[in-house]
Amino acid sequence: MNHSDPTDNTFSSKATFLPEPTIKRLPWYLAYVAMIHDKGVESVSSTDISRGTGIDSSLVAKDLSLLHIKGRPRVGYDVRDILTELSKLLGFTRVHNAVMIGVGQLGAALLSDSGLSSYGLNIVAGFDVNPKIIGRCIAGVPVFDMSTLAERRKHLNAEIAVIAVPVDRAQDAADIAVAAGIKALWNFTPFRIRTRPDIVIQNTSIYSHLAVMYNRLASRPYNSNKQ
Repeated sequence: MNHSDPTDNTFSSKATFLPEPTIKRLPWYLAYVAMIHDKGVESVSSTDISRGTGIDSSLVAKDLSLLHIKGRPRVGYDVRDILTELSKLLGFTRVHNAVMIGVGQLGAALLSDSGLSSYGLNIVAGFDVNPKIIGRCIAGVPVFDMSTLAERRKHLNAEIAVIAVPVDRAQDAADIAVAAGIKALWNFTPFRIRTRPDIVIQNTSIYSHLAVMYNRLASRPYNSNKQ
């Protein structure tokens, strides 16, 4: 089943008119609805989705109304309708070929993540500068020399580059990818890449989320039961 935040630039025309906060919430709805669909549930209310995602039910109802998904009184929304509509809208039913730039520990882990393909991301090749990695196959994905990206990109029909290089190499990697014809960059480094305005950039910094988590832990009230 092709349905996971992924955030590239290939939404349907309807999605381009949706507020970005709504678009960011839609994968949460999709994940929850896919889960209950697999359990045989046929209908769901905005309150059910709210409980399953932690998103206010009024927001859920508003978002679904923007998608023209209509529920029935005392019945709710048809689970299959939501699943189909969201999967199409978010671009998860279409295959997007991508290359992995940087096949270290994080890059290799992403190559091995079969779940990404369930959301339409098909990583067809890896690229690196490390001679110990070049020429290997990781989870069935070949790893090539970074210097060959430009000549291989068109043959691979890749429009997305996933960047998981050391922070000091991020801008160079992005520049090479864009020069090779890549249209979207999924950046896993904490470096803010700069490029042409027509290139889509999605930053996913695990370090910033880690910092937020640490900060919230530190700001919690003192646990009086702690010995």
